[in-house]
Order: sequence, then C-alpha cells, then structure tokens
Amino acid sequence: MAKLDHVALRVSDMDAAVAFYTEKLGLNLLFRKKDASHHEEFAFLELEGGNLELLASLDENGNSIPFEAPQPEKPYCPHVAIETQDMAELMNLAARKKIPVAAGPFEIGGEVRWVYLTDPDNNIIEFVQWLHTPAASSPIDG
Repeated sequence: MAKLDHVALRVSDMDAAVAFYTEKLGLNLLFRKKDASHHEEFAFLELEGGNLELLASLDENGNSIPFEAPQPEKPYCPHVAIETQDMAELMNLAARKKIPVAAGPFEIGGEVRWVYLTDPDNNIIEFVQWLHTPAASSPIDG
C-alpha cells in the first residue's frame, strides 16, 4: 500500500511563500534549506497525512529565478486539497487575511463543500469540508 509523503509546489519567492503558508494558513514550518548543488531552495510544511514542499529554482549565485505565475483556470488542476471542518470560518479567514479566492465556495447538497484559493504564485489550494462520512464501498461497482 502506498503512503503519501509530500506534494510539491513551485514558488518564485521562498520568503513570501513560507510567510503565506505559515502566517495566513497556519501551517507549521518543518525546515527550510538551500541546496546549492541542485540549484534549489526548499521548505517543508506539516500537513496531516503527508507534507507540503515549496520549491524555488536558484541561479548560480543562489538567488531565486523568477517565473511568471500561471493564471488559475478551470478545472484548477493541479491543486493541493486540505480538509477543513468549517467552511464559513475558512472563508472569514480568507477575507481577513486577504487570501485570493479563485472560485467558490461550492456545494454538492449534503455531501461536500469546497473552495479554491490561490497562493502568491497562483498555486491552487482547495479546501474541502466533507458533510458526512462516505459509506465504505467497493472500488468497482458490479
């Protein structure tokens, strides 16, 4: 059986990205390092069930290489999905912290609510609120 270790997102400014994920979303920074031999800077943030890695490309002098962040568009893939217990509270947090909303929130009645937010590099972070625990089912229906 496979276990998720981490998901990686490309960022252009590691300071801004770490600040966004720690100060605005409240994730814990596990560690941050520059790897000169691979021309990368990376930071790992704690998520239950796997971690989030932020990656920035570095030039030969150890400076971040700028890139043009893509504009978010449907179907908002790839994205990282994080579970929330309270969509209203999350939306209040997004408004207070001025976190851009790409789309939503949406709901499939009685099943699930979700919203797509963006980080400073337009990476999509989906927040999901499950409204009930899905019943166990076979992966293949007869």
